[in-house]
Amino acid sequence: MTHRTVTHEVVDVETTTGPLAVIRKRPEGDGYPGVVMFHDGPGIRSATHEFAARLASAGFDVVVPDLYRRHGRMVGYELAERKADPTLLDNLWRMLDSLDDQEIQDDLDAALSAVGFDQRPRLATIGFCVGARAAFRTLLRLPTQFVTGALWHPSYLVDETADSPHLGVERLRASLFVGIGQEDQMQPVEAHQPFLDALHPKTDVEVQIYPGADHGYTWPGWPGYDQTAAEHSFRQTVALFQRELNGAS
Repeated sequence: MTHRTVTHEVVDVETTTGPLAVIRKRPEGDGYPGVVMFHDGPGIRSATHEFAARLASAGFDVVVPDLYRRHGRMVGYELAERKADPTLLDNLWRMLDSLDDQEIQDDLDAALSAVGFDQRPRLATIGFCVGARAAFRTLLRLPTQFVTGALWHPSYLVDETADSPHLGVERLRASLFVGIGQEDQMQPVEAHQPFLDALHPKTDVEVQIYPGADHGYTWPGWPGYDQTAAEHSFRQTVALFQRELNGAS
């Protein structure tokens, strides 16, 4: 896999409901396909930047909207911070509980416009944990533009509402990769079963259940990190995005 020099910027967007920070990492030069990345529950932190940079190095123009922007600019807590101050975990849960699907999609539209992605015909999206729910919502809402996606150790794909994500699977037109840890203690495989059952008839979907992997298997240094699951998920995601976005820019 070719590794490229990556540039970094933060685009600050003024929306009708307040400021929105959008991280952008992309290889030097032009013509790279676009990927929207939705961060996970702990918010924007070093691991977020590192993964986005790695994805950019693989040949993608990556943007990351700040899902918690209503609580401050790029709020996120490192694992060491949370261990040192357990009250931060309460803050994280409050922020996570405050997330609203429609507000996230509104912010996405603002981010797409700010970086010029609204003019691109083909995009991909990837999400982790709660960000996977946002990524899946995006695939359903903008099916002609977002043609492929990846959901890593997802959360909240099945709920009790009439608009639960799993109930929208039949509308899915995009190709999709889903990675779940078999030992996920936060969102067990069983919690996703209605979603996985709905995906079953789809022909352009890959679901990987990783033996021994827990929630958050993506992040080195995290207690649930699983190198085998993380590296396989990365290879499959990059290959999928390259296939679907070839020639898109």
